[in-house]
Amino acid sequence: MTDRAPGTWTPGQRLLTAGLVFLVTAGAFEGLAVPTVLPATLAELRGLELYGWAFSGFWLSNLVGIAVAGMEADRRGPVPPLVVGALAFAAGLFVAGLAGSMAWVVAGRVVQGLGAGAMASITYVAVARGYPPAVQPRMIAVISSAWVLPGIVGPALAGWISEAFSWRWAFIGLAPLVPLAAAAVALPLARLPALPSVEAERPVVRGAVADALALAAGAGLLLAAAGLGQPLLALGAVAGGTLLAWRPLQRLLPPGTLAARSGRGAAVATLALVSIAFFGAEAFIPLAVASVRNAGTIAGGLALTSAALTWAAGSWIQARLAGRRSLRSLVVVGLVLIGAGIVVVAAVPITSLPPVATAATAWAIAGLGMGLAYSSTTLVVIASAQPGSEGAASASVQLANTLGIAFGTGAAGAIVAWSATGPLGLAPGILVADALMLVVVVVAVAAARRLPATPQSTGPGGPPLWQSAGAASGERGPGLGP
Repeated sequence: MTDRAPGTWTPGQRLLTAGLVFLVTAGAFEGLAVPTVLPATLAELRGLELYGWAFSGFWLSNLVGIAVAGMEADRRGPVPPLVVGALAFAAGLFVAGLAGSMAWVVAGRVVQGLGAGAMASITYVAVARGYPPAVQPRMIAVISSAWVLPGIVGPALAGWISEAFSWRWAFIGLAPLVPLAAAAVALPLARLPALPSVEAERPVVRGAVADALALAAGAGLLLAAAGLGQPLLALGAVAGGTLLAWRPLQRLLPPGTLAARSGRGAAVATLALVSIAFFGAEAFIPLAVASVRNAGTIAGGLALTSAALTWAAGSWIQARLAGRRSLRSLVVVGLVLIGAGIVVVAAVPITSLPPVATAATAWAIAGLGMGLAYSSTTLVVIASAQPGSEGAASASVQLANTLGIAFGTGAAGAIVAWSATGPLGLAPGILVADALMLVVVVVAVAAARRLPATPQSTGPGGPPLWQSAGAASGERGPGLGP
């Protein structure tokens, strides 16, 4: 698709835009509903030791969906992985909604994560292939705004459904929406012209899948080690997880990521770190408000509403300032705001401050920081993609974000579960987890100082995707999950 004039959209682009907004909106409702109702799920099914795995299991399987969809989009086109991803997402919702134990909830979340990873990766592919450079910044900001309506009504609606009917309907009721949204995107997406792929061979796809599976298994072992009471078993899990994950990480992520090397490597590393900190803290806000402070399920989700709104606001602010301010400075300011939000929200489970107002205010600050930091670092990565490799670039963004969320929620979950079943109790455990996330923010600031001031070009002699009039803004997380 090409636009008729700079800054305008063709009818095909408008149709694609409507479909993408529908898809992200449907995923956003689910992404905000699950953290809201999980305290009610836990109250009925028990199994606090699996609470963190309801998040990290989702994001670990997300890795496989991202890798497969990104490569398949470059090899065969974006429609097949989109359709398969939507069906898997809906199936996972049904499994979780019908679960008889927390183990089955986790299993449903794993299936759901496979689909969510595929759909999120295709969202970035659609933006890269369906819109010219002058329109891409506005398009990604539009997608980020798709979180506004779900952010306003999603947590409160999910909490009301949970209290009036059952938490199960927060899963089952959303299952039909995602396939319908995917169908709305598939038609305009199929009309996009095919692009030559730089990675079209099937062995490449198989290798990416194998790497993603090994990476998910290795990360799972590392997370499991945090919850093992036996030191020798934990040490063995750490060693095994590191061996499994190290080489896949080097192959799937851009060169220099693990060392936060200046440029794209630092951007991907910062993405991972900021996701660890933000989502590791966010996962336990509803639990702190609803269970520790006994404020109810609806109140527990209001902090998620405030963050969804300010995340979108931060994305638009970044889009306006990026042409006049260094992207590096925007990321650092965003990280400082995230750190401030974590400090305030840590007071919710251990003080007598009003739990709802304190949590909502704190997470509004953190959400604004994510709108600035996440979108700027994402832009550095996707703006340097060469034509035909948008799927691989999208996958690297999603992989970094997904790994960050998986490790953040998994590590925090292990800490909270250990504390709640030991002498400390639930509230101090949440405080310790928040303190760890604050340390991660400090490390992220150090990595962010190696970011370029502006995104690099698409290649030697290639035009930059970033325009001085504005810059891309990332949607909340991968856009299709909590």
